[in-house]
This record gives sequence, C-alpha cells and structure tokens, in this order.
Amino acid sequence: MNNVVIIGYGDIGQRVAQRYAGLNVPVIGIARSNNVAAVAAVPGSSMMKADLDQSESLQHLPLKNAVVFYFAPPPGTGIADSRLRHLLARITPANLPQKFVLISTTAVYGNCSGEWVTESTPVDPQTDRGRRRLDSEQALQDWSARVQRDSVILRVAGIYAEDRLPVDRLQQKLPILHEHLSPYSNRIHADDLAMICMAAAENAANGAIYNVCDGQPSTMSYYFKAIARALGLPAPPEVDLETAQRVMSAGMLSYLSESRRISNQKLLDELGVTLRYANLDVALAELKQQQ
Repeated sequence: MNNVVIIGYGDIGQRVAQRYAGLNVPVIGIARSNNVAAVAAVPGSSMMKADLDQSESLQHLPLKNAVVFYFAPPPGTGIADSRLRHLLARITPANLPQKFVLISTTAVYGNCSGEWVTESTPVDPQTDRGRRRLDSEQALQDWSARVQRDSVILRVAGIYAEDRLPVDRLQQKLPILHEHLSPYSNRIHADDLAMICMAAAENAANGAIYNVCDGQPSTMSYYFKAIARALGLPAPPEVDLETAQRVMSAGMLSYLSESRRISNQKLLDELGVTLRYANLDVALAELKQQQ
C-alpha cells in the first residue's frame, strides 16, 4: 500500500488514520479546513484543504495508486450527492486511485417494518437523506466500472462511541416514544467501524457491498434508556405517536419513520472481522467501569 487518502477527515477518518499510523502507512487527510490538532495526534499524517462544493479545488489531490476512503457527507438538501460527483469528475487517468471505499448508510433500504435486512434486500430510500446516499453509491459504481478501479460500499448503521452519545438530549429530558411503539434501530461502535473500513480496503472484492452494524438491533427507545442508565441520568419521558408529532424535531421524526433489523453476517463471513463491541451493552459496561 503506497499511501492512504481520507476525504472527510472527521472523527472516523482520524480513527482510521490512527490505525494506519500504527502500521507506518502515510495518511493524507482532505478537509475543507486544516485540522492542526488532528494532524498532531496522528504520527505521519498530513492534511490538504479542498472544498467538495467547489470542483475546481479538487484537481490536484494526490490520489494516484492510493487507497481512498470517502467519509464526507452529501449536501444537506436534495436527492443527489453533488460533492462526490464533483470529485469523481475531476479524477484524471493519470491520477487514478488503487481502491475507493465509500461510507453509505442503511437508510438506502427505507422502512422495512422491522424485518431483517441483508445486502440482497432491495434498496428503497424513502427520505431525501437516504436518496442522497443511494446517489453516492450509484455514482461510485458507475465511475468504478468506467475507469476499472476497485470500489467498496459500506452501508453503515448509526455510529456511537463514548464521546458520541446523546448526552445533551438526555440532560434536556427530551421525550422518546413508548418502547412498544419505538422502531428498531441498528448501530456500530466508531472504533469497530474504523477497523472494518481497513478490512474492506484490504480484503473486499471489487464491487462488494457490506452492511456495517453489530447485528444486535434494539428499539431506539431502548438505546436512549440504556445510555441514561449507564450515565446515571434520569430516564427520558415517553410519549405516544400523536404527542411525538407535536414535540419532536423533523429530524428525529424522520428516524422514527423507519424500522429495520440489519444483518451483519456477510461482513463477518467475508471480511473475517471480530467486533470489539459486540453490542451496545458491552460498550456501556466498559464506559461504566471507566467512570
């Protein structure tokens, strides 16, 4: 592996970079603004500024023969990922990467009414958030076939970590649905996601798609209550659907409109990964021990 380029150098990008640093593999982080602290925290890393909304700033990225991780989110509106499309259009034949790993989302499956979902489940996004991610996938697949470079798509469930928990929401005592009304949700710990990203870059076949989660879904209400218990916070108030429509944000209602249980069996079978955090309770038990 010559080098690694991480486009969208946020939390997950930095976790991936830390892992490569341990292998003495150089990492270049690409972001809209320089993150001096991130570079200082990862030995051997460097950063470049580029704005995915301004395609002219993407012409000279050092992508040749690199493993590229694309972690940047699509725009906040619309049904297309113009940012990824800008990037792909600017990659010249002389600057082709070795492999391209894209983070997508399980929202591309839409509402499955609590049924189990595998990679063979038809995609049916029912929110613009999901439609933008599906456009990302299609753009990458088309580009990969055209230029004959490997690509991998990771459909990632909700990401959590000790520093990515809904503490503010719990402290504000914002309501959740009664648990018997709550949809299923799925999740993956940020450290496990970083490990899976590396495994996909090293071992996944061209065109592979993987669901990324711990394979242990629970209701969304259980998620909030379990975190409250672990942190010693009061349990959030529970409301019915009619009340939720009045008091919850549009974003939260969007998540509550979809229910699915995501299987990670293909991920475990083909990439041979072992999750450090097999489920939410394992992570929360470790957090309680650290307090």
